[in-house]
Amino acid sequence: MRSHRATLRAGVSLAATLPLLAGALALGIPAHAADGPGRDTLAGTKPAWATTKADRGAAPDGAQVSVRVYLAGRDAAGLAAYAKAVSDPGSASYGTYLSSRQAQARFGATKAQVAAVKGWLASAGLKVTDVTQHYVAVTGDVAAAEKAFGTQLHNYTKGTKTYRAPTTTASVPDGVKDAVLTVTGLDNAPHLASHKDQLPSPETVFRNAGPFSTYHGSNVATTLPDAYGTKIPYAVKGYTGKQLRAAYGAGKRTGKGVRIAITDAYASPTIAFDAATYAKRNGDAAWSSGQLRQVLPAKYTRTKECSAAGWYGEETLDVEAVHAVAPGAQVTYVGAASCYDEDLLDSLSKIVDSHLADIVSNSWGDIEANQTPDLAAAYDQVFQFGAVEGIGFYFSSGDNGDEVANTGTKQVDTPANSAWVTAVGGTSLAVGKGDSYLWETGWGTQKAVLSDDGKSWTDFPGAFTSGAGGGTSRTVAEPYWQKGVVPDALAQANSADGNRVVPDIAAIADPNTGFLVGQTQTLPDGTTQAYDEYRIGGTSLAAPVIAAVQALAQEARGGKPLGFANPAIYARYGSKAYHDVTDDPTGSGLAVARVDYVNGYDAAGGLTPSVRTLGKDSSLSAVKGYDDVTGVGTPAGGYVESYRR
Repeated sequence: MRSHRATLRAGVSLAATLPLLAGALALGIPAHAADGPGRDTLAGTKPAWATTKADRGAAPDGAQVSVRVYLAGRDAAGLAAYAKAVSDPGSASYGTYLSSRQAQARFGATKAQVAAVKGWLASAGLKVTDVTQHYVAVTGDVAAAEKAFGTQLHNYTKGTKTYRAPTTTASVPDGVKDAVLTVTGLDNAPHLASHKDQLPSPETVFRNAGPFSTYHGSNVATTLPDAYGTKIPYAVKGYTGKQLRAAYGAGKRTGKGVRIAITDAYASPTIAFDAATYAKRNGDAAWSSGQLRQVLPAKYTRTKECSAAGWYGEETLDVEAVHAVAPGAQVTYVGAASCYDEDLLDSLSKIVDSHLADIVSNSWGDIEANQTPDLAAAYDQVFQFGAVEGIGFYFSSGDNGDEVANTGTKQVDTPANSAWVTAVGGTSLAVGKGDSYLWETGWGTQKAVLSDDGKSWTDFPGAFTSGAGGGTSRTVAEPYWQKGVVPDALAQANSADGNRVVPDIAAIADPNTGFLVGQTQTLPDGTTQAYDEYRIGGTSLAAPVIAAVQALAQEARGGKPLGFANPAIYARYGSKAYHDVTDDPTGSGLAVARVDYVNGYDAAGGLTPSVRTLGKDSSLSAVKGYDDVTGVGTPAGGYVESYRR
């Protein structure tokens, strides 16, 4: 498949961007079109960068190709329709979920379809290497791939490198067109790294310098300059589960018995110890035997290219945040073999095929421009199978606001842009004394540093550093559940017909009002490892927090799965179920002070004081009502119990 990289989303030292599904199909149904006698084209299989100008000639016939042919199943349109019906509270079929076996029997590929696809590929000279419920994987040379898919493979320049790609859209014979959803892997950008079996040690320690607040406003920076006409508080040390549960209306709910899955790449070798230590030190319920389990691949790949050790912090954040907010939930971590699409898709498919959980938190993605319709269709098919089984997928919306500062182009992230997932945006959260909810702003940060004489902030309020991802998709049609809620000005920003707008709901994400995480890290000597705690944020935090809140809601619903939750989330719009988040809730401007270690872990390299202005998310704005920073808002005290049966 086309293997673009997915990187973790964790804010502060772990902030990054993730992979995209540009051209995501609203229903995940392949767009076949006539391509000469006896063949049908597969939309999205020729990448946009494979232009005539970039063409560097034919790829050698003997060069090796590895591709996946994704299976359409026996009723792709029926799958999408059933997924919609069981997810819509207004439907008579709402909540009438199928087991994974029933879903495969009703919508999965037949033995005859699989045999036909295998036979066609083999007849072209390709070797079948793997067959799953979702795809047939093959390898072979360029000449065989060209024969099978009715196109030529050339080399093209992309940036400073050269990659292989089809010269025209790939096609399949009429005899298998109804069996094939799409094909991935005909282009090989970016190049894959070597396979490795061992994971590296944890990354070098990251620590926050003080002073800190224990709750918002508890420690005012009296010796630092004013901001917005007043002294400002130091950033919190990091909120804990008790504070987040109070902010989002957990009450006495714990998520008992609800199953939550978390997907990331790789696996932290110290996660069990870290999670248990963190819970003990920060007042969370102790993990019971078997409450945390991992489902891992037989081997890992591309560990250097994907910066494997950097994903340990992502897993740690996700696991500890879920348990902090829903301490009674069962947690299954499903680690991918790498940060590439095919491996992440395999992890998602494991959850669906074995129904490992009802709620799935995913803190990874990429910009929409990096995705293609072939991969969008493959992802959406998994999400639709999840929906018919009562499984909901929650994806971080991104940490770079409108992405202009990051990419030069205003765009959303993916898979958060899919019409079959819940996109989770981010806020800056103020929890006061006694765990009282004070306010939230949309997460968007501007930073200014202390002047040399220490009497003012240089270029206050400073430049944009990070913020919750959001905006209007260019590729995904507006789903029915957003109509009447999302303002036309947003929905129609890229098309008069309307497009999907991100996010759907939000929670705490700002690293400056972030969550305290405990993780084993490598100390500066490069050999010693020790457990330590630090504050972190990003929509990598918001996604597991919302997943945990959904577990509380499922418990309130008597354990009945919420499934694909967007229709139900939007049905509660405008009610007391949500905090309606705006950028300046106090009307006076909001900021916090931070003091950071220059080297990231101790005072040896010096300290850097700064002021962080809140609620300034690139061109995006959190306003009254639905907005493209926080969606319908954040869960309030009435949200969880609104699901009570």
